[in-house]
Amino acid sequence: MSAALSLYRLQQVDSQIDHIQLRLKAIRQILENDVELRAANEQSATADNQLKEAERLLKQSEQEVEKQRIKLQQTESSLYSGAVHNPKELQDLQKDVVSLKRHLETLEERELEAMILVETAEKDSQNAKAGLAQVTASRGDQFRHLTVEADSLNKELERFSSERGAVIQDLAAQAIREYEQLRKQRRGIAVTIVSDSACAACGTTLTPSQQQNARSTSQLFHCPSCGRILYSN
Repeated sequence: MSAALSLYRLQQVDSQIDHIQLRLKAIRQILENDVELRAANEQSATADNQLKEAERLLKQSEQEVEKQRIKLQQTESSLYSGAVHNPKELQDLQKDVVSLKRHLETLEERELEAMILVETAEKDSQNAKAGLAQVTASRGDQFRHLTVEADSLNKELERFSSERGAVIQDLAAQAIREYEQLRKQRRGIAVTIVSDSACAACGTTLTPSQQQNARSTSQLFHCPSCGRILYSN
């Protein structure tokens, strides 16, 4: 795949991302001008973050308990296997078992605390979402539609962001730097196509030789007028 084609695909993805971000900004401005709704949104977001953190801590605690149980099982296996006959070694193993059990109890207590924390966080998140839904509902159909639209746009944004990452993997660092610089200079449009023998962005007519250069797979060709990268299939 030529660099120009990859950059053109990147441009298409970035244009979609720009459009989505612009619309999300407009939606946020409408929604955030409402003080009560903004507070409900913030409370819901905070509750969600606290739930995610509680779930992370629980998972970590579960892993620590599991590791400790494995250590205990291995130590008990060595103690009762009959392979160790030295009294001092047996005594040390017994002490290790006692110590491991004691620490396991501590870890299990922490795991229980983490489970309670998750349950509490889940209730708080549900209550916050219910409160947000109640405030949103009181604002009528417009706000409901905007909220649904924002959710849909955020999902699209995630998809395009993933697609962008995949496209960039095929591009050289220099090509990406050149592309980003042109994006800043040309109001977000760094790459365009040849349409009807002309630059689709500025309308400059291209000679047959220039059109052939735009089809090159070995090097990038820039519009002689606006400087954008041209792609022609």
